[in-house]
Amino acid sequence: MLHRDFFPRRPLVCAIALSMPAAAGALTAHAQEVAIESAPVVVVGTALKVATPLVETPRPVSTVEREELELRNVQQLDETFRYRSGVLSGHYGSDNDTDWLKVRGFDHSTYQDGLRIYREGFYQWLPEPFGLDRVEVFKGPSSILYGEAPPGGLINAISKRPTDTAQGEVNLQVGNRQHRQIGIDSSGPVTDTGDVRYRLVGLYKERDGDLDHTDNERYYFAPSLAVDISDATSVTFLASLQKDDGVPVNGFKLPYGTVESTPFGRVGRSVNYSEPGYDRNQRTQWGLGYELRHTFDDTWSFEQDLRYSEMDLNLTSTYVLSQLDERRATRGLTYRDGTVDSWTVDNRMVGNWYTERTENTLLVGLDYQNLGIRGDEADDYAFGAPIDLFAPQYGNYTPVAPEQIIRRDIDKEQTGVYLQNQLRIDDRWVLLGGVRYDRAETENTNRTAGTRERSDDSELSWSGGAMYLGENGLNPYISYTESFQPVGQVDGAGALYDPRKGEQWEVGVKYAPFEWDGYVTASVFDLSENNTLVTSPAGFQVQEGERTSQGFELEGVGYVTDALRATIAYTYTDARLEDDERASLIPRHQASSWLDYTAAGGAFDGVTVGGGVRYVGSSVDGDTRVGDYTLVDAMIGYEFADGWQAQVNINNLTDKEYVASCDYWCYFGESRSVIGSLSYRW
Repeated sequence: MLHRDFFPRRPLVCAIALSMPAAAGALTAHAQEVAIESAPVVVVGTALKVATPLVETPRPVSTVEREELELRNVQQLDETFRYRSGVLSGHYGSDNDTDWLKVRGFDHSTYQDGLRIYREGFYQWLPEPFGLDRVEVFKGPSSILYGEAPPGGLINAISKRPTDTAQGEVNLQVGNRQHRQIGIDSSGPVTDTGDVRYRLVGLYKERDGDLDHTDNERYYFAPSLAVDISDATSVTFLASLQKDDGVPVNGFKLPYGTVESTPFGRVGRSVNYSEPGYDRNQRTQWGLGYELRHTFDDTWSFEQDLRYSEMDLNLTSTYVLSQLDERRATRGLTYRDGTVDSWTVDNRMVGNWYTERTENTLLVGLDYQNLGIRGDEADDYAFGAPIDLFAPQYGNYTPVAPEQIIRRDIDKEQTGVYLQNQLRIDDRWVLLGGVRYDRAETENTNRTAGTRERSDDSELSWSGGAMYLGENGLNPYISYTESFQPVGQVDGAGALYDPRKGEQWEVGVKYAPFEWDGYVTASVFDLSENNTLVTSPAGFQVQEGERTSQGFELEGVGYVTDALRATIAYTYTDARLEDDERASLIPRHQASSWLDYTAAGGAFDGVTVGGGVRYVGSSVDGDTRVGDYTLVDAMIGYEFADGWQAQVNINNLTDKEYVASCDYWCYFGESRSVIGSLSYRW
């Protein structure tokens, strides 16, 4: 159970300090002077790379804090934004080796602690939610500050950090599908003066997949150390090690038997068309880096973020490919055995200065990204004997042969220089402008065939925005952003894709009345991408023309009373391909609402109850229509002693069976999930 301060209310100044600890001292001091009495608001660090209140930036950003991650017991990153606007998740069901999210109808890129996590092809880095402090989504093109990125936006997962005070947690969980988890989190000062602080986060988790004969086991360990070298200089070292071992969930089903009728009825939701005795997904990922902060004076500060990461992958994954007759289908096989290593570094100078009427924040940055993929790969589109769709039998296959394996190397480098300036005039106008130049080099080498392909790309990206800060907390804005993404993977013929480019116009309003602890945002956007990737009728990714997305988003988070908190979201998205055909997977309408109530005093003192409803409208895949669906989630918690909390979370309370989407294949949505947890905090 979580007491009434589970979602703590924080004044603006405190919130800024928590959101971006490295913000310049001058900015914080000025904020104290002008906003010490203002109402609490949500703040973010992703949108501008400087400390900025969410409601005072002309950019669309949503944040889910640690408290909400725990309240809803988020198990995978793609569960985070179920109750936020503009984000689609669960459209491929519950996958145990990939986080699937669409933002404003497009793909997204994933960052951790402000640095990119590479997810190229099947090499997927997975952040563990137990190790996160919060998660942010920046909607729309984001190349201006983050370099290459798809137009949908980016997800930034913020790791847990050392704390000034000693604290800790032990968390035990059990649930259906053989869910077992134990997590440990300990933090606090190392020295008496508190200038050295530590945090140790560890977890063991295992659970069966949503398909028969699938499972995953995970070990996770994340130590961090913060050192105040002087009053002006601090460095935080961040490390993580994660190992996954399991049988992958391949939720691929055919339209036949899911959204189309058959003489034999519907195929089972949990039926597995892979080879459980042969398929394997083994992933070991680790990263080591630091965040350096130095303040030169009241005006200038320097920030540097650096991380080296590496992932070893051994993936053998069988999937249904195409219908053969009324009962049988062919299958394909994906095989990857390789290593990904990457360097990412971001250097920033931040300047803040003031006049009688203005507040100016200048950001100048230089970043570098280096990616290397070395591995064996094979794709067999006629793997084994046909499988019975209604009564699958396993074992009739021939393992991948050495002559089928291709040795491939992919190397990619990107260097970016960026400039951003935010000018605040008379505490009423916020003007934002930015420019970035990127140079990217990608090289694809097929060592088996002795061929090499190289791509050199450069791009100049622009962004701008303006917002008016109303006296009543009503802040209208307009913004323009661009994106640029060289694609570090190859098509079915083994050739590199062309870079993808996007741009977005947006008009919106953000409302945070001073007397209310919360916010409401509404926006209209027009987003487009050239050289987009689509799934061909043969089931392969191909690059075709332009993709557009226009829509409307409404989102609100806040306290209705001291004990009742509400989250509401609505999204309208009209995503289309170049021929004006509706894009697959993307529903026009999504809506959600979550309420949680914490009792204080009386017979129910210490009890928290919460529940939510998620509606996802119908989607299409060519002539195939996928119906809409509504899901219900619930939780109840109880604080029964000092530091002790028990909680039960149920997602898809009614165990509704539904097809979530179709994109050549069709996918059942996640079945009911029931997890009970017991934790002790000190």
